[in-house]
Amino acid sequence: MVRPVYNLPDDDADDEHAIRHWLDSLADRYPAPELARIASACAALRRCRGDRRIETGETQVRHLLSTADILARLEMDHETLIAALLNGCLDREGLDRASLSRTFGPDIARMVEDLTRIGQLANVEAIIAAKDQPEHEENLRRLLLGIAEDVRVILVVLAERLHLMRAIKNLEPRRRTRIAHDTERVYAPLANRLGVWQIKWELEDLSLRYLEPEEYKRIARLIAERREERERYIAEVIDTLRARFAETRIRAEISGRPKHIYSIWKKMRRKNVPIEEIFDLRAVRIMVESVADCYAALGIVHGLWRHIPHEFDDYIATPKGNLYQSLHTAVVGPGDKALEVQIRTHEMHRHAEFGIAAHWAYKEARGHDAAFQRRLIWMRNWLELRNEMEDAGETLERFRAEFEPEHIYVLTPQSKVIELPKGATPLDFAYAIHSEIGNRCRGARVNGRIVPLNYVLDSGETVEILTQQNATPSRDWLSPHHRYLTTTRARARVRQWFKQQDHDQHAHEGRVLLERELTRLGIVEKPHPDELAGRFNFKRGEDLLAAIGRGDVAVGQVARQVGEPRAEAPREGGELRTRAPHRPRGNSAVVVQGVDDLMTQMAQCCKPVPFDRIVGFVTRGRGITIHRADCANLRHLPPAESERLVQVRWADQPADASYPVDLLVIASDRKGLLRDVSSVFSDVDVDLLSSETHAERTTDTASMRFTLEVRNLDQLQRLIGKLRQIPDVLEVRRAR
Repeated sequence: MVRPVYNLPDDDADDEHAIRHWLDSLADRYPAPELARIASACAALRRCRGDRRIETGETQVRHLLSTADILARLEMDHETLIAALLNGCLDREGLDRASLSRTFGPDIARMVEDLTRIGQLANVEAIIAAKDQPEHEENLRRLLLGIAEDVRVILVVLAERLHLMRAIKNLEPRRRTRIAHDTERVYAPLANRLGVWQIKWELEDLSLRYLEPEEYKRIARLIAERREERERYIAEVIDTLRARFAETRIRAEISGRPKHIYSIWKKMRRKNVPIEEIFDLRAVRIMVESVADCYAALGIVHGLWRHIPHEFDDYIATPKGNLYQSLHTAVVGPGDKALEVQIRTHEMHRHAEFGIAAHWAYKEARGHDAAFQRRLIWMRNWLELRNEMEDAGETLERFRAEFEPEHIYVLTPQSKVIELPKGATPLDFAYAIHSEIGNRCRGARVNGRIVPLNYVLDSGETVEILTQQNATPSRDWLSPHHRYLTTTRARARVRQWFKQQDHDQHAHEGRVLLERELTRLGIVEKPHPDELAGRFNFKRGEDLLAAIGRGDVAVGQVARQVGEPRAEAPREGGELRTRAPHRPRGNSAVVVQGVDDLMTQMAQCCKPVPFDRIVGFVTRGRGITIHRADCANLRHLPPAESERLVQVRWADQPADASYPVDLLVIASDRKGLLRDVSSVFSDVDVDLLSSETHAERTTDTASMRFTLEVRNLDQLQRLIGKLRQIPDVLEVRRAR
């Protein structure tokens, strides 16, 4: 329930008067030190905002004060109120990030900075209008969540939107409709995702009021009672149920709410029925300990009030497709008014609110992004339990460390939202827009500033690609060391471009490269390319040369297959003396920097593949073991052992080389899951060496560990990306 705090003075009262009275109203809610900090933020607000006004005619001071008041009614902490008051004040009147951090603390400075980034999105409404499609609106919601490292930032955004909706009554009708449309499509679903029901319901009702004014008025008349009266009715029903459950000694948690106008309107449209057939205008939810208690509770409800025929659904015996479970019934409650009752266990409720049965995940989410859903669930949990936590601030810090977003959301100059993996570059962005834009890319602007093509993008940035008509891709783009490209799609498009170029030109370039490499190695007798083609699965030598020219086959790989080089100086008797070629012992895929002729082997604990970041560890009697740079075993080395680490790098890889790697797949258990995973292995062309599966019945999840053979890191990343797209897969990662 929203806690009433204070009604702000009328608009004709000056801002200073409104601030003074609002601060007085907070005295019983916030301790004196916190109230002093809020007052300091109000003073800073007055200095940076002055008498400027927003489009509704309100002063900006009054607008932000009202936003903070909404947050106070939601019982948010004083830091959230301060961030709301200082929204838009960054870099004004000497309030830079450093001064904000000194005066109000780093958490508030970070929130204000995130709010500034959201405010600089070149008008969110223009972004929504740019592509009025559900997928685009979903990406915009994710963009806002991606920018906000702190969930409280989104609360400020929603509160500010709510006050704007309350104040748009006198705006020009077309503008008012546009704001209401944006609120319905983006902000209300965002509030729903976070479980901030008070804001969600009011945003939806206000949207309907301006988008469908006649329908809004008609439903309001048909309800024929004020919301406060319906809330009192629900409270009386809850009291009656609690008394009866106490008599039967069934432990039950009972809550209720009257259905709001928007929800009634949506249900009437979805079912195509009149309001008389909507039985959940008033609804209560009963949560009990066990399934047996659910049916006992149903008997109590039907014993108290007459059941309405054909209005009973047993989703416990027959769960919905998303595994939702509950008992739904409708009865004629006190005063002969229809009343809906939902009965479920606490476990069923957790699954409905936070599992795959969650309304927002089941009906709104586009695609399956397990990491994003886990991040949202954590946000909702924090919002619900923040007042019970001993140190909510420390918990938020842990959230930032553990739930760093896996994707970013950036904007085109036309305000279209583009989703990319974290770490993506402007070149990845160019290929995400269109292959031709990527192929002709010669530069990029981010937020109007020229940046290098391997610049790492961040959520909320606007990216403009600079192209030239005759420009072509560079082979350097494919180098993992330069980090121009991080997405599998972009790398595949660049490779495809090189493959599509003139075959004869590639063959000529490949011949020149091979001749140059053989000469460098001192190989006098150069074989015909046809003799080498079969070793690399080519039918003709010309095809092998073209592959070298395109960059598909490394020239060093071919040169090593030629044979033994001959020394140019003859020995006595006119015979040429030959020497054996240098072949490093052990695994020739890795070169030890600064040391020659050492045996190497791949570590079985982390199983590195080209081109993971790697490091060598000198063993006793077994040469050098190659580990991934992030291997857990290396992180815990004692100081004395750390001296045995050596620098290594990947050498050119043979075309037929493969490397074992362990993958862990965690998914919601279902029939056909293993079949779907196996089909991905086949599509990506990897060999399965071994597998191990375990089903956890208490959570309905399956853990699958696979050992596979892959050619390089690019193929592994492509495989992981496809596995994450399988329905019900929650997590895919390399096992350690």
